[in-house]
Amino acid sequence: MKKLGAAVIGLKMGEEHLAGYSIHPEVEVVAVCDSDKERLEKVAGAYKIKTAVTDYRELLDRKDIDVVSVGTPDHLHAEQSIAMMKKGKHVLCEKPMVLTLDECRQVIRTADETKMTFMVGQVRRFNLRFTRTVKSILDSGVLGELFYIESNYAHNYSEVPGVGGWRKSAKIIREPFLGGACHAVDFVRWLAGDIDEAFAFSNHKCLTDWPVDDCTIASFKFKNGMVGKVFLSIGCRMPYDYGWRICGTEGTIMGDIDQENVKLYLHKFGMNGFMTIPTQKQEPIVTLTGRKTHPPIVAEVNEFIDCVLGRKPLVMDARQGAKTVASCLAAIESAKTGKPVKVQQVS
Repeated sequence: MKKLGAAVIGLKMGEEHLAGYSIHPEVEVVAVCDSDKERLEKVAGAYKIKTAVTDYRELLDRKDIDVVSVGTPDHLHAEQSIAMMKKGKHVLCEKPMVLTLDECRQVIRTADETKMTFMVGQVRRFNLRFTRTVKSILDSGVLGELFYIESNYAHNYSEVPGVGGWRKSAKIIREPFLGGACHAVDFVRWLAGDIDEAFAFSNHKCLTDWPVDDCTIASFKFKNGMVGKVFLSIGCRMPYDYGWRICGTEGTIMGDIDQENVKLYLHKFGMNGFMTIPTQKQEPIVTLTGRKTHPPIVAEVNEFIDCVLGRKPLVMDARQGAKTVASCLAAIESAKTGKPVKVQQVS
């Protein structure tokens, strides 16, 4: 069977996608693209990739490219993903899918019209520590009826303003609750279903030279009756935090997405009925440029290839990506207006 030809656009984040493609037995990496020539040459040389370009448009008409990862800054996702799909290429797009509802509609329409596979890289869905341990507990029904869910995205961005400072640019306005907290919002959506309404508050105390609020707390009402909360901080003075908690009528489970253990409490075992459960670890893959690849991204790439080849149904498609974007935008609007905001439906 002929291997799928892969290209990666944007190597700051995309190198981890590249690592996934490079070890996949059904994929051959044929091209990389990045505006940073030094990074481009380094990565292309390490992976022995012959085609290395600074403009993604040079790849559009390449017949040997079947799948493309878009790992560029958020505001470029829509343009590049749409262009690639129109040229007959399947796309794995980094989160957040896009920055506006109009761009959501454009991506959905293009995916429908071209029939190309378009998958959003919401990587928390591919963390084995969660998916193979906690998800199985939730699916078993042992917690009873779920009624509350919460998740955090706390990450100090003071040292990671993005290539060229794009994350803090006043020209782009990349809202942290969309660009970062989409991880946590997609996480709660994945487990609790579609969000109906958001009510949020935010402030701006840490990254005072950034043009956006750096802390937000959003309450969500889900269509199935559950309620939830997402906390975001991009200026916090603390380690990276992906903490979460899920409460049901018969028990509670909690932890951090990267912890080796989770805590499970079941009512039937009494007030001290907490159990520590080990989770399955994903070992990092060391790439040729010395970086340790984020293992869930490799799992994400594998899922994408399976979807392209028709072995698995596409779950995290453009419509699912749009629901996460719309939920984040509702929280952002609520924080600005001080009023609850309904999540817009996008199709």
